[in-house]
Amino acid sequence: MSSLRTVRNRKPSLVTLALAGSAVAVAAFASGATGAALAGPAGPSAAPHAAAVPAGPVGEGGRATASRASQANRASQASPGAQADPASLVSPASLISPAGAARDSIVLLAKARTPRQIARAMIPRFHWKVGKQYKYLNRLWQRESGWSKYAYNPYSGAYGIPQALPGSKMASAGPNWRSNATTQIRWGLRYIKARYGSPRRAWLHSQATGWY
Repeated sequence: MSSLRTVRNRKPSLVTLALAGSAVAVAAFASGATGAALAGPAGPSAAPHAAAVPAGPVGEGGRATASRASQANRASQASPGAQADPASLVSPASLISPAGAARDSIVLLAKARTPRQIARAMIPRFHWKVGKQYKYLNRLWQRESGWSKYAYNPYSGAYGIPQALPGSKMASAGPNWRSNATTQIRWGLRYIKARYGSPRRAWLHSQATGWY
């Protein structure tokens, strides 16, 4: 009785057999699907190399999606209300180095100097003291031309800030003597240095004679 009962207890039930059969079927199906996925479709319709597949969904639907995304991106950039790319907000002015900006500022200031400022800066080159000589030079050329580089005396033919006679004499200081204040002042200071020695003496002579 004992042996028979033990054998009878070891006999599997119908439910157990059904469950085991289902498990085998599921395992077989899964194995077949995995094998098909690993093998891939055969023939000309096989998928292209991975490097040739664009990012995103593969196939016509994926390409259409990528195309629509590209068009939307271009439309947002063309739209006035679209958010601008931070890189596009960099102005050309911000690309200029501080040293370059300072150099350009100095050049602009130099170009904007008045004839009087040019003369003051030039006086030390002739070994004169600005504090002692500039006031006489200012009086002299204020009376002669009003510091105008286009001043012309129709009676004598004198021309420019220093009233060179004739004006073409100033060509020795530069070819642009007709319109450049620096060239005219350079020539005028050379003339004063050679003839009178200093602006003070030139002014005193002009006071005494009416010319210098």
